[in-house]
Amino acid sequence: MIRLLTTVLIAVLLVQGASNTKIFPYPYKVDDFANGLRLVTVPTEFPNVVALYIVVQTGSRNEVEPGKTGFAHFFEHMMFRGTKEFPPEKYQAVLSATGAASNAFTAPDLTAYHKTFSKPDLEIILRMEADRFQNLDYSPEVFRTEALAVLGEYNKNAADPLRRIRFEVLNDEAFSRHPYQHPVMGFLKDIQDMPNQLAYSKEFFQRYYRPEYTTVLVVGDVEPGATRRLVEKYWGAWKRGSYQSAIPAEPPLDGPKAARIDWPTPTLPIVTVAFRGPAYDDRSKDHAALGLITTIAFSGNSALYRELVLKGQKADALSAFYPNRMDPYLFQVIARIKKVEDVDGVRDQILSTMANLKDALVDKKELERVKQRMRNELALSMDNSEAIARTLAEFIALRRTPETINTLYETYSTLTPEDLRETARKYFQEKNRVVVTLVGGGK
Repeated sequence: MIRLLTTVLIAVLLVQGASNTKIFPYPYKVDDFANGLRLVTVPTEFPNVVALYIVVQTGSRNEVEPGKTGFAHFFEHMMFRGTKEFPPEKYQAVLSATGAASNAFTAPDLTAYHKTFSKPDLEIILRMEADRFQNLDYSPEVFRTEALAVLGEYNKNAADPLRRIRFEVLNDEAFSRHPYQHPVMGFLKDIQDMPNQLAYSKEFFQRYYRPEYTTVLVVGDVEPGATRRLVEKYWGAWKRGSYQSAIPAEPPLDGPKAARIDWPTPTLPIVTVAFRGPAYDDRSKDHAALGLITTIAFSGNSALYRELVLKGQKADALSAFYPNRMDPYLFQVIARIKKVEDVDGVRDQILSTMANLKDALVDKKELERVKQRMRNELALSMDNSEAIARTLAEFIALRRTPETINTLYETYSTLTPEDLRETARKYFQEKNRVVVTLVGGGK
């Protein structure tokens, strides 16, 4: 019966589309504590299941000192190293006893720690999480061991050509001052030096693992008042910090940039075309328009996809990305190409598509279909408590409230073909362009 009610709710959202119905359909409660901590509680209709996301507004974006990259991701590891009250073995034993699923991830603008468990275990989970956020404890030996583990993870990921082009070389070309220049894991030379940075690691933790940077997101079979009391009990005494990172602004590009990666082993060629775009702003037509362009011009339903992948058989993959970021980031189109001799032609077809967006208006009916499809996909994805929390986590890091999703999708609904054309003219300029090509096997 509960599942049926949720399905009906989603169906109503899909039918009503871009009407006055908000895209995020669940009621929520926001509680702010005196120390700067925020609690967002989202009761859902899914019985006995709770998803907890603890979102820290600290990612690789906050790594501003030279030689000190990779520490946001490093603490994703270290936070599982325990405290005096809950050392790793006891922490793990509680998770096993409760049947909780537990993990974490780091991104440019956030680090998130998440668990899914049964309703009766909410208190012990909140207690353990509060303890490790306030009392993380590790020895020099444990620190060095984990630093070497991070280096091993980096070396493993370095074997992926897609990661190399998208998250290392492209960003290194596109940014010269802003921390978005370096990958989330950090520069290799900094990771190699991590075992020597014990003192700095403690400084980093004291700076950023503070309540004013943290939002506790609880989604599921919960009651907001009772949840607030538990958070107050275990998190209320956490002391507010005072550190604010001075994140440098990125200057404009001084002209188009290009780079080539010669991959040492055989792999299909990859080309990435990127343009600088604006920071996340849920009321900005520019930001919303670029998001729609990724689907209209480069998704599996686009004319370019049909031409390059389905009909022309020149590429086996084509997609576009415009991630939501706190600061101005990159609109990216990436294609994996079957033959090296087609690389330049595919790149030029991508650029031609982007140039055409500056001249011709997109079809109004197609624009409305894309808007509706985006709403449908989001609504259908939020079909359980963990999925709802996962969707919210990114937006919580950006604005600390679920309401930003509603505002963003309302902005989408207002866009016209003229808005998309003006946005393309503003951002798809030659001086604003970065192209990176990867060719494998010494070709």
